[in-house]
Amino acid sequence: MTVGLKGIFPVLPTPFLASGGVDEAGMSRLVGFALDQGVDGVVFPGFASEVESLSADERARLLKIVVAGAAGRVPVVAGASAADWHEVVEHGRVAAELGVRHLMVQPPKSVGTDAAAVIEFLGKIVETLPEIEIILQNAPAPRGSDLSPQAIIEIIRGLPEVTYVKEETLPAGPAISHIIAHAPQTLRGVIGGGGARYILDEYARGATAAMPALEIAGEHVAIDRALNAGRRDEARKIYVRTLPLLVLQAVYRMRLTKHVLARRGVIDWVGVRASTPDLDATAMADIDANLVELGLLSPEVA
Repeated sequence: MTVGLKGIFPVLPTPFLASGGVDEAGMSRLVGFALDQGVDGVVFPGFASEVESLSADERARLLKIVVAGAAGRVPVVAGASAADWHEVVEHGRVAAELGVRHLMVQPPKSVGTDAAAVIEFLGKIVETLPEIEIILQNAPAPRGSDLSPQAIIEIIRGLPEVTYVKEETLPAGPAISHIIAHAPQTLRGVIGGGGARYILDEYARGATAAMPALEIAGEHVAIDRALNAGRRDEARKIYVRTLPLLVLQAVYRMRLTKHVLARRGVIDWVGVRASTPDLDATAMADIDANLVELGLLSPEVA
């Protein structure tokens, strides 16, 4: 397996204005913040971007801002998932015109979990967009298709254009081990998901990248660097310090991400379109206390 994409690739959230529209200036600041944290690439849009609530025009406009902000300093992965392969192709064409070469695609649940059906779906995409590499996103049910490791191996063997797998079923670890042990040489890497809540296990099994949310990207970069340098004890200490916040993030999702980013002065408005639990005063105090412990917020502000 020849590794290409490597390191921390946060999925950027979508900032909104109080009026409900997308915040283009806020998106530019998010990209700048990600780069300042030392990330190895950025992803947009994904589940954490509230992608299902974005129009095709909004996706295209914001992706253009992301690519411009990255300015070639780090790779951009474009999420292109859609219910129909024609829509995936349209998203892919927008990305390709911007110079993006990696598309992340979650096969729609309507395709099912049979490898042949997924190969047929993805095959139409790579036939139309031959210059694109596919990152196969395997998210857990009920939101994702929850493909088996055996099906993923069949898909990779059938479509060499699928050069990466983002594996985030639960538990992801055994699936990652199986994929790496049986994958053909065309697979360039396995990427962890799940908000980096399982990053130590994923990397121990051979994953070479992770796609967490953005709010504590600096800590995730530090974990990645420590693991790659063989400093596992250091990585575990950082990881343990992030866990209380990541446990809350698993529940509050984009609301927590945006709350933290607002606290860190990156975005102005914390509104979401996705259906997620509200943050009440007690939850926000708990989040802020975690930020203080991580050294990301002063006690006077919390």
